Amino acid sequence: MIDVRNLNRHRWGIVYSPKAGTMRPMKRWKEIREYLVSKGVEYDFIESENYASVERQARMFADNGYETIVLVGGDGALQDALNGIMSSHNSANVALGIIPNGIANDFARYWGMSQGDYKSAVDSIIAHRVRKVDVGCCSYGTENGEEKKYFLNALNFGLSAHIVELSNKREPVIFAKLIHYLSGLFYMLFYRQNFHMRFKLNNQVIDQKLMTLCVGNSVGYGLTPSAVPYNGWLDVSAIRMPKLFGVLEGLLMLAHRRILNYELVTPFRTTEIYIESVGGASASVDGRSFKPTTPIHVTIEPERLNLIIPSKIVKSGTSKK
Repeated sequence: MIDVRNLNRHRWGIVYSPKAGTMRPMKRWKEIREYLVSKGVEYDFIESENYASVERQARMFADNGYETIVLVGGDGALQDALNGIMSSHNSANVALGIIPNGIANDFARYWGMSQGDYKSAVDSIIAHRVRKVDVGCCSYGTENGEEKKYFLNALNFGLSAHIVELSNKREPVIFAKLIHYLSGLFYMLFYRQNFHMRFKLNNQVIDQKLMTLCVGNSVGYGLTPSAVPYNGWLDVSAIRMPKLFGVLEGLLMLAHRRILNYELVTPFRTTEIYIESVGGASASVDGRSFKPTTPIHVTIEPERLNLIIPSKIVKSGTSKK
């Protein structure tokens, strides 16, 4: 009898999540497919229908013995694929590869990957340089028991999560990336709302009004710029509401990766955080809105995921092998 799971070990399981606002969503895949064929890659392919299907498809590939799972998508789809893999009994044997294809590709960009260069991404997956990276875990109670959301980049509450929530509700349109950033800028300037948040970390209790709370395993869309996904720590940025023109100063510091020097930002580093209340603030995890119930327990799981990274990582004009 043929062991299908053993055959699948050497094939890639590819989940393709089309980019929002693209008029010809399959054009990108056809280009990638042609390059895969030229490289002699054996793979099985599924196009996702929606957010939920990415998680289901990734879990299916993992459960069926695929040891290389490739996500073609942005940060939100990456979070879905991560949760699918983490929920599989075979997660320890899976290596996750990324071909950036989203409005935001923050985690891929951290590793020097570019959305425009899918050939380099494919070549890196073929080279199969694997690094174990940390995974953040957000746990909270539901009517059906404990729910867990895993993340590679960041968990957000408040303004930043509200921007994600609005983006998720908006119908995909042309120039989606430009509209996404412009709407984000508008809300940063004029969305004047604080949220009464209370959380515990490092034997401290923080109880104050905040505009945004970011818990980052990686750079957190710039809000946790010192975080790295392989040091066993979570970085936390608690950001208070600035005056109107103070937002411009904050945005400038955010753009130059100096947000932690902003006087209204209180940074922390921890291995776990208990969030008792977020004051009704919106919540998002790696570009996906969700509605957790408090209390929320956020932890770091060191070296939990096998991530395929580029053979040569280029960041901010530097390179390292």
